Amino acid sequence: MSTLRRAQPRAEGAARVSARTGGRIGALRMSGALKLLFPRSRGTVQAMVVNSAGGITGGDRFRLEAEAEAGAALSVTTQACERAYRAQPGEVGEIAVRLKAGAGAVLHWLPQETILFQACALRRRLRVELEDDARLLLCEPVVFGRTAMGEVLTEGLFSDRVEIFREDERLFTDATRLEGDIAAQLAGPATGAGSRAMALVVHVGGDAEHQRDALRAALPESALAGASLIAQDVMVARFLAPDGFALRQLLMPALDRLSGNTLPRSWRL
Repeated sequence: MSTLRRAQPRAEGAARVSARTGGRIGALRMSGALKLLFPRSRGTVQAMVVNSAGGITGGDRFRLEAEAEAGAALSVTTQACERAYRAQPGEVGEIAVRLKAGAGAVLHWLPQETILFQACALRRRLRVELEDDARLLLCEPVVFGRTAMGEVLTEGLFSDRVEIFREDERLFTDATRLEGDIAAQLAGPATGAGSRAMALVVHVGGDAEHQRDALRAALPESALAGASLIAQDVMVARFLAPDGFALRQLLMPALDRLSGNTLPRSWRL
């Protein structure tokens, strides 16, 4: 009797939301395994992304578009940490996010951590388009295996690209690709110095220099973290930590400060 390998199930999801002034929702569409919830908030549309598939594995496809229209405020977060699970050989899960902010808008992209599991394969793309005076707070935290469970990523693929544009001019690009023995690659002194968690934070606004100075002053001396200005109104900060818990201890005070104490409630549950 011949045995046929059954095709692995695929999860797909897409969502689109726009925020208008006064905390009103404009366009809204959802399909597949990607859902949006809207906790109560004043003046700001807070959108919470839910992956009803329970995680991501090879072959899954997710697409999200979110826009803060002129003068509006939009904060996008996730209900919980995303999880990238083991993938079949040759199969890669994909997440594509496109964000827009109109004139005078405020846009926060604050997903909780993405946790990578052994033998995962994940490709993410994030593109942000800002009009001239739009403000942005962006955070992308990643955890490389759950240290409390003794997980070590000796096999996997993580490809990540973040691009930020203002009026079609490129403000910032960041690309990460880790493949194979990820733990060994992060062990190098010029890569992760043995860290198992990291985060990228970008703040775009007229107070970028002030926020950089405040963040530097607040960071513990022992922290593997730093903040720099790459333009007059663009601050970039990076955080490294031995595990997800230690990363949160560094991140949450920083995000509270940068968000004006409006960090989504899901981060505190």
